[in-house]
Amino acid sequence: MHGTSSPATTERGPKMQAALVDAIETFLDMRGGGQGHFETAMSGVHVMRAFQEIPPIRRIYSPSLCIVLKGAKEIVFGETTLHYAEMECLVVSIEMPASGRMIGATPETPFLGITVELDVSLLREVMQQLSSQPQRDGASDACVFVGQVDGPLADCVLRLANLAQTPEAAQILFPAVMREICYWLLTGSHGGEVAKLALPDTQTVRVANAIYYLRDHFAQTVRMSGLADIAGMSLSSFHQHFRRMTDMTPVQYQKQLRLLEARRLMVSNGASVSEAAYEVGYESPSQFSREYTRAFGTAPKRDAMNFRALVEAGTR
Repeated sequence: MHGTSSPATTERGPKMQAALVDAIETFLDMRGGGQGHFETAMSGVHVMRAFQEIPPIRRIYSPSLCIVLKGAKEIVFGETTLHYAEMECLVVSIEMPASGRMIGATPETPFLGITVELDVSLLREVMQQLSSQPQRDGASDACVFVGQVDGPLADCVLRLANLAQTPEAAQILFPAVMREICYWLLTGSHGGEVAKLALPDTQTVRVANAIYYLRDHFAQTVRMSGLADIAGMSLSSFHQHFRRMTDMTPVQYQKQLRLLEARRLMVSNGASVSEAAYEVGYESPSQFSREYTRAFGTAPKRDAMNFRALVEAGTR
């Protein structure tokens, strides 16, 4: 994701991948092995291992770096589908409802990945120290893209993987590694896209402000003109930029937030379908059930049962 690949860099790739896999598997062995979602001592750094294909899981993706070490993943947001595989990463620069799944995982060839959440304030701080600002592509509003994990960025990820094995060292050294990750992201081939969320008063930041408001008030009736005012845009400009950045309309985005929260209430809190519907802002449980089934492919009660079983079987 940084610079061009020389023959030496290309040759180094398999060695780096092997070192990363070894470090993460050592960490997982220390945690008792198995599959699922594993927290580390570093805030925002998570490891995922799966021994079988897991049905698509819809959730809110925070600004983050989602790296595949073994296997492959597919993510669907709006009407766009992206695939990324070994030593590739998905970079998310704005909060995004999306559906992700591991592809082709088996006990013999498990999926292995690591996610590093990005601190926008740290990105902004690092960018202010750069001698030249990242060049932005004015024609693109892309907030989700796939890049390579190589060079200095891969070195940083390996250090995180090793730090995961030593929580005391992680607490002390993690901030410095994250600062370095921000530097390589901002100065790499996709630096312009990464910078959009860190620069003041960009279209991305303006739309992000409206998204944060939606996130905090998703159960309420929100006027689109009010969201446009929060973004500091005309209504037509706001709709255009919101759609280009998220591949959804603001109404579709709000609906995704409501349905995801309803699923959480049913799975984690044992809420009934009607209770979840009213809690997230629906006036009609029947309308909620129709929209939920359309979004997740299964009726709410059955989906909650299936998802709860998945969580219990596959997460730690």
